[in-house]
Amino acid sequence: MSTILLNLDFGEPSKKAFGGNAKHQRFVKKRRFLEQKGFLSKKNQPPSKVSKLNSEPPKKGETSRVDSISKILSCLKKKKEAAASKRDSEQSKDKKASSWLTPAPSKKTDSVVAKIDLLGEFQSALPKPKRRTQKKGSKKPLKKKIATENSTQAQSKDKGSNKKPLKKNAVQNSTQAQPEDKCPKVPQSLPRKMVAIDCEMVGTGPKGRVSSLARCSIVNYNGDVLYDEYIRPPCYIVDYRTRWSGIRKCHMVNATPFKTARSQILKILSGKVVVGHAIHNDYKALQYFHPKSLTRDTSQIPLLNRKADCPENVTLSLKRLTKKLLSRDIQTGLSGHSSVEDAQATLELYKLVEVEWEQHLAQNPPEN
Repeated sequence: MSTILLNLDFGEPSKKAFGGNAKHQRFVKKRRFLEQKGFLSKKNQPPSKVSKLNSEPPKKGETSRVDSISKILSCLKKKKEAAASKRDSEQSKDKKASSWLTPAPSKKTDSVVAKIDLLGEFQSALPKPKRRTQKKGSKKPLKKKIATENSTQAQSKDKGSNKKPLKKNAVQNSTQAQPEDKCPKVPQSLPRKMVAIDCEMVGTGPKGRVSSLARCSIVNYNGDVLYDEYIRPPCYIVDYRTRWSGIRKCHMVNATPFKTARSQILKILSGKVVVGHAIHNDYKALQYFHPKSLTRDTSQIPLLNRKADCPENVTLSLKRLTKKLLSRDIQTGLSGHSSVEDAQATLELYKLVEVEWEQHLAQNPPEN
């Protein structure tokens, strides 16, 4: 125990301790070469290692690789210089082509830059040419076209000079006619579109309480008969109501079917002013609704009651109004009413107050 043996080696350290193995040393030498050429940024390392690496001479294999890299770099530089020389030659050709726009070249080295700047300024100062859609030789045809158009317009004016006064006269006539139309008088075309209607009904349904159409008569403004037919209702007739309607069983033998008669009647009434007494009953039997603006019901006109010296809010029968205003008896005897006679009497009653009632309707139009 008294003697302790120590095996200590104070010799030089191994190469791996300082610089690593041979592969790592080759990598470091390549990096240092590329750093010297400027392709890589320098890496901070301890001064001892750097000095040792720089002090060691390169081996044969390493020198050949470095030479090959330097050759590649020199080839790249030569290619860049050749491309730059080509560009300069092309620029010199362009300058020669535009020499008439540029001033005389100076002997200084910056003459090329000066030429380019002056050329750009001169070209920007020049006015831009305007594009013309028509060619130079097309001016004369345009003048000819304008001359021909003017001549045609002058001819048309001469021809239309005779027509214009006619148009003016027509306009003046229309303007003179407008104030007359504003007056709520009855227009002349209205009587031609006016008809009077009266229908006779029979009893159908339970106990004959349903009124069905059995005869219809339509007269024009002058009282002429436009339509007068016996109509066979679709239902069985329970009560003929002969005392009032004048309809008998023999009248239904050759009577017109209801659907056919209805289509014929509606064709006559469409677009016309229809006059009737208690006309809503006739429309109901026809299963039809006529516009209120084209309907004139003599049972609802207060002017007729006033002329008959009766209260305006009372509905008077057609027989009574005809007796008082026309001094005529209708619906007499046991044979029943005549729908033609009733339609003519209704139209005559309406003519008594036509102008005044149409004025009232023009000021207060009915709502449909």
